[in-house]
Amino acid sequence: MAKEEGSPVELCQRKKQKTAGSQEARAEKISKTPVPERAPKYVSCQRFAKIFIGCLAAVISGMMHVFYLSAYHERKFWFSNRQELEREITFQGDSAVYYSYYKDMLKAPSFERGVYELTHNNRTVSLKTINAVQQMSLYPELIASVLYQATGSNEMIEPVYFYIGIVFGLQGIYVTALFVTSWLMSGTWLAGMLTVAWFLINRVDTTRIEYSIPLRENWALPYFACQVAALTGYLKRNLNTYAERFCYLLMSASTYTFMMAWEYSHYVLFLQAVSLLLLDVFAEEQGDKVYEVYKIYIFSLFLGYLLQFENPALLVSPLLSLVGSLMLIKCLQLNGKKGTFVAKVIKVFKFYLVCTLPLTLNLIMKTFVPHKENEHVLKFLEVKFGLNVTKNFTLNWLLCQESLQAPSQDFFLRLTQSSLLPFYILVLIICLLSMTQVIFRRINGKSQKETVTLEDGRIGERPEIIYHVIHTLILGSLSMLMEGLKFIWTPYVCMLAAFGVCSPELWMTLLKWLRLRTVHPILLALILSMAVPTIIGLSLWKEFFPRLITELTELQEFYDPDTVELMTWIKRQAPVAAVFAGSPQLMGVIKLCTGWMVTSLPLYSDDDLLRRNENIYQIYSKRSAEDIYKILTSYKANYLIVEDAICNEMGTTRGCRVKDLLDVANGHVVCDEGDKLTYSKYGRFCHEVKINYSPYVNYFTRVYWNRSYFVYKVNTVISFQS
Repeated sequence: MAKEEGSPVELCQRKKQKTAGSQEARAEKISKTPVPERAPKYVSCQRFAKIFIGCLAAVISGMMHVFYLSAYHERKFWFSNRQELEREITFQGDSAVYYSYYKDMLKAPSFERGVYELTHNNRTVSLKTINAVQQMSLYPELIASVLYQATGSNEMIEPVYFYIGIVFGLQGIYVTALFVTSWLMSGTWLAGMLTVAWFLINRVDTTRIEYSIPLRENWALPYFACQVAALTGYLKRNLNTYAERFCYLLMSASTYTFMMAWEYSHYVLFLQAVSLLLLDVFAEEQGDKVYEVYKIYIFSLFLGYLLQFENPALLVSPLLSLVGSLMLIKCLQLNGKKGTFVAKVIKVFKFYLVCTLPLTLNLIMKTFVPHKENEHVLKFLEVKFGLNVTKNFTLNWLLCQESLQAPSQDFFLRLTQSSLLPFYILVLIICLLSMTQVIFRRINGKSQKETVTLEDGRIGERPEIIYHVIHTLILGSLSMLMEGLKFIWTPYVCMLAAFGVCSPELWMTLLKWLRLRTVHPILLALILSMAVPTIIGLSLWKEFFPRLITELTELQEFYDPDTVELMTWIKRQAPVAAVFAGSPQLMGVIKLCTGWMVTSLPLYSDDDLLRRNENIYQIYSKRSAEDIYKILTSYKANYLIVEDAICNEMGTTRGCRVKDLLDVANGHVVCDEGDKLTYSKYGRFCHEVKINYSPYVNYFTRVYWNRSYFVYKVNTVISFQS
C-alpha cells in the first residue's frame, strides 16, 4: 500500500519536477516563437535619418560658431569702421609678424618670388638672413595668399578679412570635429551639442582666437581635432572596411597638416603616441591598429623634414625616437606561449626595451644630427621642474609668462560654474574604475568579449574610451604645470564630459555596480542618458545664453592712439633704410604696420633671436649710456624706442617685471643667499635718457615722444661736450 501510493516527499518531488518541466517547455515554446523584426528598409531609413540629422547638427554648430566669432570680433574691435593701420595694430606680438608675411606674399610679383624672398629674408631683422618659412611655420600664410589670388577674392574682399575668415572657418571645423568625436564615443549627437555648448561657454579656456588670431595653434589645432576624431573612429571595434579606410586616410592627412602648421606639433603627437602605447598595453587586440598609426607618424615626420627644408628639430624629436623604437621592437617579434616562464621573461625584456631604447635612439640622433632649435626648450624644462637654477634673463622671463605658469584658481572656478569640471571628474572616475575592473578580469584569466553590449555595462573595455581617458590624464597633468596647455586639454574635457553624461553605456556601468532592483537598469540608463544632458543644457541656456547675447550686442572699443601716432610718424619721418630697436612685441607691430627693419622679433625658437631680445632689453637695465650705445650699434640700429609701460612697470609679481629680471641677470640685486651684490653706479637707462643730460645726449637724440613712447635717434657722430 505504501509502495503503491508513495511517500509524501516523493509526491512533492514529482510535482516539482512536473512544474519545472512545464516551465522549460513554455520557455522553449516562447523561444521558438518568431519575434517580429523590423523590415531592413525601415532600419536603414531610420539609421540614415539619424546620421543625417547628426551631420546636419554638426555642420550647423560649426557654422554658428564661425558666425559668433565674426560678430564678436566686429563688436570688440569695430573692425569694419577702422582704417587699415588701426586694424593691423590689433595684431600684437608674434601675431603681427605672421600677418606681415601674408602681406609680403600678396605684394610679391609672383608666388615663386614671394616664397624665395621669405626663405632668404634679409629685410626683417638687421644683419641676419632667415628662412622665415621654416623658422616660423609660415605654410598657412603661403596657402592663404595663394587662395586669395587664385579665387579672385582680391576683387571682392580685403586681404585682412579673407585671412581672418579662413582662421574663423578653421575654428568652425574645430568645433565640428569635437562634435563628431563625442558623437562617435557616445552614439548620440546630443553629446556633440553639449560639447559645443561647453566649448563656447568656456571659450576663455578653450581657445585664444579672440586675442591672437594668427597664432600657429589657431591654424593647427583644428587639424589635430580632425585627427583625434578619425583616430576615435579607427579604434572602434567591428568597423567595416570602408569606414576604417576612410578614418585612416583622414588621420594621415590631418596628422601631416597638423605637423606642418605648428612647430611644436611633434610634442603634442608625442603625448598621443604615449597614450597609444599604454592603450596597446591595456587592449592587446588593438596592437595592429596602433602600429598603423605609428607608421603615419613616421611618414609625416620624414615628409615634414623634407618639405620644411630639412628641419633637424623633427629628426631629434622625442616622437621619432619613441615610435622608431616601438616599430623596431615590433619587428623583433618577441613572443612566447602565454603563461610560460619564457613568455614572462620576454615581457620583462620588452618592458626594458620600451623604457631604454627610445632614450638611446634619441641620444644617437642628437649626436649625429646638428641641432640648436630645441636647446632652450630643454633648458626651460630643467628650470621649470626644479632640476636646475638659473639667473638667465630669457629663461626667467619665460617662466614668468602666464601661459607657462600653473593655472590659477579662477580657471577651475570657471569650469566648475559651467558644471563642466564636476561632470568631467564623474565620467573620468567611472571610466577609470571600469578600466581597473577590466585589468583584474584579465589578470584572473577571464577573456574579453569581442562585442560589448549595453547590457554588459563595461565601458572600460572599449579601446577608444581607454585611449581618450589616458590621453586626457596626460594632458591634464601637464596643464596643471603650464596653463598654456589648457587650450589643448579643456576642449578634451568638454568632449569627454559630454560623451559620458550622454552615453547609456556609462550609466549602465554605474548602475550595474549599484545593483538596483526596483527599476530595470537598461531602462534607467537610457532615461539618464537623455534626462541628464537635457537638464544640463537647459541650465546652461538659462544662465549663459543671455551673457552670450549681451556680448554680441554690447559695443566695445579697442583704440590705441599712441601706437597709431608712433606708426604714422615712422612711416612719414623715418628713412626707408632705418633700423628700429625696442621690445620684441613692439618690433613685431612695426614690422607689420610700416615694413621697416628691426633688431629683434617676438619669436622664441631661435637662439640668436633670443640673445638679441635679451641684449635689446638692456635699455631697461642699470647700464651706462656707452654700453647701450655699443649694443645698439652692433645691430646697426638707427632708432631706439623706449616704452613707458615697461620702464615704469608696476606688475603684481615684483620678481617678474622686465627690469627686475634684468637686475637679477646683471647681478645688481641679491636673489639667493651667498650671491654677491654687484653695485651699479648708473641709474636705470630708460629713466636717465629722458632727462637729456650728458653723457646720454651725446649718444642719443630724442626725435619723437608721446604719452607711451619715446623715440631716440642713435647718433652716428658722438659729441662729448657737456
